Amino acid sequence: MDRNILKSVIFENIAEIPKYKVNPRNFHFEETGNYVFVGIRRAGKSYLLYQRMQELLSRGVESCELLYVNFEDERLSGMKAEDLNLLLETHLEMYNTKPILFLDEIQNVNGWEKFARRLVDTNYRVYITGSNAKMLSSEIQTTLGGRFLPIDIYPYNFREYLESSNIDFTDNALFSTQGKAAVLRIFNDYFHFGGLPESILFSSKRDYLNSIYQKIYLGDIAARHSVSNLPALRVLFKKLAESIKQPVSFNRIANIVSSTGTKISVNTAINYIEYAKDAWLITPIQNIAGKIVEKETKPKYYFTDNGILNLFLVDGTTSLFENLIAINLLRKYGRYDSVFFYNKDIEVDFYLPETSTAIQACYNLNDTDGTTDREISALLKLSKFLECKNLLIITSETEKEITVNGKTINVVPLWKWLLEGAN
Repeated sequence: MDRNILKSVIFENIAEIPKYKVNPRNFHFEETGNYVFVGIRRAGKSYLLYQRMQELLSRGVESCELLYVNFEDERLSGMKAEDLNLLLETHLEMYNTKPILFLDEIQNVNGWEKFARRLVDTNYRVYITGSNAKMLSSEIQTTLGGRFLPIDIYPYNFREYLESSNIDFTDNALFSTQGKAAVLRIFNDYFHFGGLPESILFSSKRDYLNSIYQKIYLGDIAARHSVSNLPALRVLFKKLAESIKQPVSFNRIANIVSSTGTKISVNTAINYIEYAKDAWLITPIQNIAGKIVEKETKPKYYFTDNGILNLFLVDGTTSLFENLIAINLLRKYGRYDSVFFYNKDIEVDFYLPETSTAIQACYNLNDTDGTTDREISALLKLSKFLECKNLLIITSETEKEITVNGKTINVVPLWKWLLEGAN
């Protein structure tokens, strides 16, 4: 690796730090913590790095004490693990200081974790981001030896989206007709176009989202895993998007893809789904009532961002509705083994063991067609099998409290649930 190139990268990045426009996220940095931030592309991981760097500058840390490197920089293409120490050597040569390191998208360098561990072992402060879930795999965590705090980063929650859109959502604002209308207008954007922070800046949000999806689809998945059957990969993702709300088995998805003329085996379907999970495109939620094999082989799949999911859908309001609930639950309670659905004789959309909460997603709660009775009945029956301290129906508009057989079911609009307690 050419040292002159590294000098240019280091110098230019230091100059950029104070100029970078940051919409601060609601995250508290531990002063003695070393972090690994992982999430889907453009979720705001780099924002957090710049947020932290600007915090440090405001407290008197000199810019030359910060070393920021984005490994997506084409000048660093082909960098290997054995080259990483050159960053320290070059920075020391330029500034004669021991820097705080900010290493962005470091998963592009195979073997990065050993370098990261050595940094911490020699008392460097380190902040790392990546777009691959395997950065938090047990193998890498073993190498890091508990020296880093792993943090899942999702796109903006609704509060952050409103704040970045300069919308007042205080109680006083929501009491006014004009204030509530402004919140609902922004909620419509958030619902259809998701929460990727930069999407707020674009008038043509769909074009922006499509460019991000193509980077994930072609770069993080197809190129990284040498996928040659791109038509099958494309069809598989489309079918997963169209299957939101329904459990999907590996056999079924392989058969659906094969029926379009792009034949794949079940093992290939499993691999493609794993690639999508690693890239944070999708997350499975398991049936808490299922047997062990069914839990693993027939989950529901949800997309990490509503805007990317919406690229695949024609009339997908109810799918976007349930997906948004799922993602906000995963953000709050964790990506694995924290959020479930229940499907055994009855169907309940979400169950949270940690808070003993059962949730039904019902876009239109209509008393005249029996919808209300069905949703209530399922929640009450579930409470006979599992502990259910909280029963909830999330709707598009309806808000009320229902008491049946001594049990209270709260009915709340999605936008209000997102503001009051989902995040």
